[in-house]
Amino acid sequence: MEIKVLKNVMIKNDAVGNDNRKRFKGHKIYTINITSSPGAGKTTLLENSLKYINKKYRTAIIEGDLYTSRDAERLAGKNAALVQINTEGGCHLDARMISGAANELDLNDLDIIFIENVGNLVCPAGFDLGENLRVLVYSITEGDDKPKKYLPMFNKADVILINKIELADICKINLNKLETEIREINPKCKIFRISAVNPDSLIEWDTWLDEQIGEYKKS
Repeated sequence: MEIKVLKNVMIKNDAVGNDNRKRFKGHKIYTINITSSPGAGKTTLLENSLKYINKKYRTAIIEGDLYTSRDAERLAGKNAALVQINTEGGCHLDARMISGAANELDLNDLDIIFIENVGNLVCPAGFDLGENLRVLVYSITEGDDKPKKYLPMFNKADVILINKIELADICKINLNKLETEIREINPKCKIFRISAVNPDSLIEWDTWLDEQIGEYKKS
């Protein structure tokens, strides 16, 4: 019975996720689902990537957290519309939540929606939100042995940003070994090595993302 209930939940979520995708496509909005464990650097990434992205595009952020609006407060004043979702204990955002948050945005005045998911390397992997791109921010402070331990999250990511690379020597992390393990389970994903606190280290990622958005807007 538990398996059947879970299956029904996923079927309903995927249906709403598809509706979200169609809705965003109708407005030519490129949607990015940013996942990670807590403290990996999602908000810092947004703070510094927006400096580049907002030069060309109109953006919004759907901010997901269990409690508080601390991350949304950090992103206030970054020239992006903000909608806060508090799951009050839930370990992930789902498509229904994104649909409700989208109702609070002027979709006619947007090019991009960034979704900052709840920090968790397990639950968000199974939920399609209607995004165009799923990004995993992975902090090397968590070690180089996590990709196969948290296989669904790594396997389903379109992009993996290996963050805090400036700490590799201190944490004794072999970045090449980490990338090799990622490639063994997800050979198609894009991988960028970044330090989210340093905007210069985000140039390659920002430029690539700009290209993806540009191609989508033309389609």
